[in-house]
Amino acid sequence: MSCNPGQSDKLNVHLVPHTHDDVGWLKTVDQYFYGARNNIQHAGVQYILDSVIQSLVQNPERRFIYVEMAFFWRWWNQQASEMQETVKELVNNGRLEFISGGWCMNDEAATHYNSIIDQHSLGFAFLKNTFGDCARPKIGWQIDPFGHSRELASLFAQMGFDGLFFGRADYEDYKQRNKTKTMEMVWKASANLDRQSWLFTGVLPNGYNPPDGFCFDLFCDEQPIMDDPRLHDYNVPNKAVGFATNHIIMTMGSDFQYENSNEWFKNLDKLIHYVNEQQVNGSDVNVFYSTPSCYLYALNKAGHKWTSKIDDFFPYAHHPHGFWTGYFTSRAALKRFERHSNNILQAARQLNAYAAINNQANLFFLNEALGIAQHHDAVSGTEKQHVADDYAMRLAYGIDKAFEVINASLTKLMTKPEKSTPTAPQFLCQYLNISECLPIENQERFTLTLYNPTVHPRIHFARVPVTRDYTIRDPDGQVIMTNLLKIPKATYSIPGRKSFAEFELVFKTVLPALGFNTYYFEVNAEKESLLYKLVENNEISKNNACTLQNQRVRVDFDESGNLKQITNLDKSITVPMKQDFFYYEGLYLYYLAFIIFVNNRLFLAFPGNNTKSEFQASGAYIFRPQSEESYSVSDTRTITCVKTENVQTAQIIHNSWVSQQITIHDGQPFVEVEWTIGPINIKDSVGKEIIVRYDTDIKSNKKYYTDANGREILERVRDYRPTWNYTVAEPVSGNYYPINSRIYIKEPNRQLTILTDRSEGGGSIEDGSIEILIHRRTLYDDALGVGEPLNETAYGTGLVVRGRHWLIVENPDSSALFHRIGAQQIYMAPIATFSLVKSTFKDYSENYYTTWSALNEVLPLNVHLLTFDLQEITADNVAKYLIRVEHYFENNEDPDYSQPVIIDLQALFTQGQIVDMVELTLGANLELKDLSRLEWVTVDGETSKRSPFKKCKFHLKTETNDFEF
Repeated sequence: MSCNPGQSDKLNVHLVPHTHDDVGWLKTVDQYFYGARNNIQHAGVQYILDSVIQSLVQNPERRFIYVEMAFFWRWWNQQASEMQETVKELVNNGRLEFISGGWCMNDEAATHYNSIIDQHSLGFAFLKNTFGDCARPKIGWQIDPFGHSRELASLFAQMGFDGLFFGRADYEDYKQRNKTKTMEMVWKASANLDRQSWLFTGVLPNGYNPPDGFCFDLFCDEQPIMDDPRLHDYNVPNKAVGFATNHIIMTMGSDFQYENSNEWFKNLDKLIHYVNEQQVNGSDVNVFYSTPSCYLYALNKAGHKWTSKIDDFFPYAHHPHGFWTGYFTSRAALKRFERHSNNILQAARQLNAYAAINNQANLFFLNEALGIAQHHDAVSGTEKQHVADDYAMRLAYGIDKAFEVINASLTKLMTKPEKSTPTAPQFLCQYLNISECLPIENQERFTLTLYNPTVHPRIHFARVPVTRDYTIRDPDGQVIMTNLLKIPKATYSIPGRKSFAEFELVFKTVLPALGFNTYYFEVNAEKESLLYKLVENNEISKNNACTLQNQRVRVDFDESGNLKQITNLDKSITVPMKQDFFYYEGLYLYYLAFIIFVNNRLFLAFPGNNTKSEFQASGAYIFRPQSEESYSVSDTRTITCVKTENVQTAQIIHNSWVSQQITIHDGQPFVEVEWTIGPINIKDSVGKEIIVRYDTDIKSNKKYYTDANGREILERVRDYRPTWNYTVAEPVSGNYYPINSRIYIKEPNRQLTILTDRSEGGGSIEDGSIEILIHRRTLYDDALGVGEPLNETAYGTGLVVRGRHWLIVENPDSSALFHRIGAQQIYMAPIATFSLVKSTFKDYSENYYTTWSALNEVLPLNVHLLTFDLQEITADNVAKYLIRVEHYFENNEDPDYSQPVIIDLQALFTQGQIVDMVELTLGANLELKDLSRLEWVTVDGETSKRSPFKKCKFHLKTETNDFEF
């Protein structure tokens, strides 16, 4: 790639032509690509790419960058070979450059690092297979996401990127950086990976838009450059702009621009010509076409020493009352569905690899749907409702295709070699979270297979909704002790639930690492008529004080259903606790001020239309409570405690639309809180932001801790920002941060950790307190583009959302083991598949394996298998796998589990011998030995030169080689 280096004695203005193409937002991804429904938004990506390629061919000086592979892949597959060859030539010459290279420009708050890696790997693989090494992305381009994650910067560095540019920074942060000329910095993006995580990062001067007066497209109102001095509107001198640095980047483009690229490029050609023409008259401005890579290279050669940063860029606000923290929780059901879909994908990849089904084509559908779902207007929840429905539809279709792989794989792994009859087809029950599995209702016999996608054996408590009582046999044929529980009314009456099952069978299992167990169900004819009596035999108390207790934890409630305290029996640590559901009233707007009465309380509706900071409304992006005060969803509640051998639960009903179950399981240290929220009551015409708050006596001293995309932990301090003097305008939303998997508060000897099953927003607004926003229903738009309130409905009423928190009370010195393992168990949950059978257990077990594990030996507890994916099987029957293994404890997090470990990758294979191994960058598109990154020097004299650092050592001996990584 050739770059214009600029001139040392001039202000070098790097013009970067680009288009920002949202992979769904106001329209679906298909509608954006084809240019459909332009009454919503005029945008047609296929025409942008058509037009840009033609313009690049016309003038060899022109450059263009493209980001979203979800669109480019579609366009590429529609092109004739002649056009494809033209594009390849443009790529090879550096005139068309792919930046970031992911399937989308992903959100940074609600995304898990596993999915971030996957969606970039999907785009990287397409680029490498299509264009070769010349197309390898080297720059991160996160110009539109609403806040920026330190973990994403670390991942980009590990992918081999040289730099990152983004467009949005908090208005106070931006002002300070602009004043001190620190818009560009070295981001030290990991406290654990040292310099291999450092990434040069720049905040773009105009967001991602062109400077005022420099928009030349179908949507623009600016006048074109009129270059004939004889004409009355000759305006070239007005376009010259001065900057204070030797190199400056200017983004020339915006949302879905360059559909008429000729208009853009023709005016930019003139701008370059006429501005540079003034150099003979003493002008020191030098303007030219460039790319982010060329700009970064010029900065690297400038010999400047850069400031550094170690925290992240959350939360983001664009004015004092505009904190973009609502989207941390918006569309809570979609956020959970995305997480569940990834769970299915990882299990399907593993089973496909071990069974050697070699069905990557079917896996692509879910991989691609998840790639799209990572977009910053997808999992973020900031899209229109019909677009959110489209994302969910794509995930559901992807799951159906991936399950074909799971079914074929399990069939092959289960069927004994000497038997020719495969097992009956497996099927998923997608509504087990609401205790529904229609195909097994009233069946005489069926099997349940539980596949554990982690590399460690795990205890699991299976819950199966039933209409009859069953005897359950384990893989060895032994009858399992089960408990029969009545399904709570709040679950039974969820809108859309079709099941007649009123009961759940609960039993304890121990699942093999990377393996499955099959459990055989047969109707218990003797007890079937006694179904209700069996349930009534459980120890039940209603509206009395009760205590749930197993071998490791105790939870105490009073007679009014209030949680009183949690005790860790292993460590004799007690945390007094109050837990309740509250709601904030989202700030709404009217064009005229008027008074409304709700439950005899007076509210003044603020006049406004979102045009000023003080009139900002709460919506899909913005969380802006009407005041700091929150209101309990109910003054009274009922409690029913049920105790069995396997499970003890407190069922608490707060009102007709808020309920929860607080549960402990036999031998487990976690306290599970399963909440059911909705339909949120809006009969009072007030939108509500539902939170769950856990209040303790822990002296947290304004500090709390949240994870970054499910990986490292960052310290937060209430009403404080590490890099500028923070002005407190929104005491609640200004202290909310993304919670991707966990949040905790602590003091020297006690720590309360809360694990989540999806991304949510929350914080510690008072010492000793954690609050998490779990569901939102707003009645007004926040005027940031989506154009509709966040008012989700289903089955003719407000959407019901169900989710889980796990509470852990521990000593801070040992808490990491529990929250790391616990979060992993939530994220990579066992996959439950069912099958209808007619044979007896004896016949079934003679024909099929009832237990299986892929491992020769269990891997250390601090090692996680992130990716196990069969890439291809060659003609000579050699299988190639992509494997990502990580040590996922941080430095000094645990005295034992933070230590380095040595593992033998051969342990991942029960069959076959590893004959060769190559270490790749994180994105799997470059051998690590070939990686060479730009080096940077900080103002402290530190260099970013990569130093070797590994917490996992991989040792592998083969017949011909001895590998150590």
